[in-house]
Amino acid sequence: MTNIFSDNSQIGVVSTFSELVQTNFKDEMNALCWYRNLEGDFKEIADKLSLKENITEVFPEDLKALQLSEQGSIARETILNDLQLLADFGASPSLNLLKCYERDDEFDFISTDVYSFHVDRSPIATDTFLCTYHGAASDIVSNPQAEQKILIPEIRAKLKELHDGAEEEFEDFLKENYFDLHYQVHANAKPINLGTGHLWRLAVDHPKQEVQPCIHRAPLENEGEYRLLLIC
Repeated sequence: MTNIFSDNSQIGVVSTFSELVQTNFKDEMNALCWYRNLEGDFKEIADKLSLKENITEVFPEDLKALQLSEQGSIARETILNDLQLLADFGASPSLNLLKCYERDDEFDFISTDVYSFHVDRSPIATDTFLCTYHGAASDIVSNPQAEQKILIPEIRAKLKELHDGAEEEFEDFLKENYFDLHYQVHANAKPINLGTGHLWRLAVDHPKQEVQPCIHRAPLENEGEYRLLLIC
């Protein structure tokens, strides 16, 4: 399949949902993409939904209640089908109309919000699925192009000051506050934008994971535009 992700060793490209969920991560590959060129008007759906908070969960009944054009109806059927595929697989997908995420500006030397490059962690074997139907899309970066922020000496020193506790409790402190999940990309790093319409599966940090977790971040939203995002 010819597409913009084919030559990247971090990304596996598939053409069906069953391939997406059945293909194993291996070696450097910790992101899988069901590559799609979707038909339909997803902007119409984003425009007609009501934003109640900065992040508003959209349920199937909300979608079904919308009065849409033919192209909007095509887009709606795609979203409903994706939600059903993931639910049948055993996942718990959520469709969000998104203005912005909450910012973490408590410390000037480290951030733990989703705009920072980070990995997801789970106590059980699972993966992160996401698809941006409309608006700015997320980025990923390969693991060799980034470093855990807690391993950067000046950041680690400030975290130790913040901890102000017993040395043997420091690593637990880092995990409890999610500092260990966040990464600093190298100056020459080349993040990859995930684009719109593709359904992604990203590796998560969990005890049975055999590859490194996928480092990713939420994008800065485009001014005056809401994102329509499926995630689980």
